[in-house]
Amino acid sequence: MAITTAASRLGTSAFGNVAVVELRANASQADIAQVIAAVYRQVLGNDYLLKAERLTATESLLSNGSITVQEFVRQVAKSELYKSKFFYNNFHTRTTELNYKHLLGRAPYDESEITYHLDLYQTKGYEADIDSYIDSPEYQANFGENIVPYYRGFSTQPGQKTVGFTRIFQLYRGYATSDRSQITGSSPRLAQELGRNSASPIVAPSGSNNGFAYRPSLKGVTPSSTFGGSQGYGSGRLFRVETAKVNQPRYPKVRRINQAVIVPYEDLSNYLQRVQRLGGKIASITPL
Repeated sequence: MAITTAASRLGTSAFGNVAVVELRANASQADIAQVIAAVYRQVLGNDYLLKAERLTATESLLSNGSITVQEFVRQVAKSELYKSKFFYNNFHTRTTELNYKHLLGRAPYDESEITYHLDLYQTKGYEADIDSYIDSPEYQANFGENIVPYYRGFSTQPGQKTVGFTRIFQLYRGYATSDRSQITGSSPRLAQELGRNSASPIVAPSGSNNGFAYRPSLKGVTPSSTFGGSQGYGSGRLFRVETAKVNQPRYPKVRRINQAVIVPYEDLSNYLQRVQRLGGKIASITPL
């Protein structure tokens, strides 16, 4: 069953009918390999993993039954591999967002959760912070010792807040993307709305909606207001036009950008035609 009737547009179709990955008794080596791959995909945010980066010693402990899946998840999250991808180069708020996503399968519900983990890290350190997710009653109730964590935030269920559904889409940007390849980089995704205790708008991942998704500038420099209706801009009628996936008109043509510009009414038609010639999509046209 689909998570939502909009699953195809929101990019969640891949999770609709997928069974949880569990390490069962008397599992074959192929089953164990599937569990290991699922843990790496989930905990490393679908980031590319080199053969030399694999935690082979820890994999062996799981393969011979010396540790549980829960302990394997813990060791991956505490590893230098995980730290190099998601801790050293990120704001701590962003790291906490990703820890919730990777280890509990959801987005943070409110600012108190961010504050709690920041305080825990400052007082007891990184490893204690990771333990707090994996040893939590929430982790145990949903995954136990032998189920690989998965994205729970896409569907309503007991113990989950509704606001988590909208917020997970700020962290999840499509089944084929990774948590280190998103256009917003290492900046926190939820800091502002958690501080305001507001809900997120759902922004569909790139690759859905015919391959188009507009995201505003991180620094807030995208133009959003008129120039005072100056007569220097034709009739004074101005429009804010948001576009996405526009090819830069230079060589090599490999970069596509999202942008918003202010266009006089007299130039609107020519500008829209130019966007189409460059392979872009019109996100919105708003009169100012």
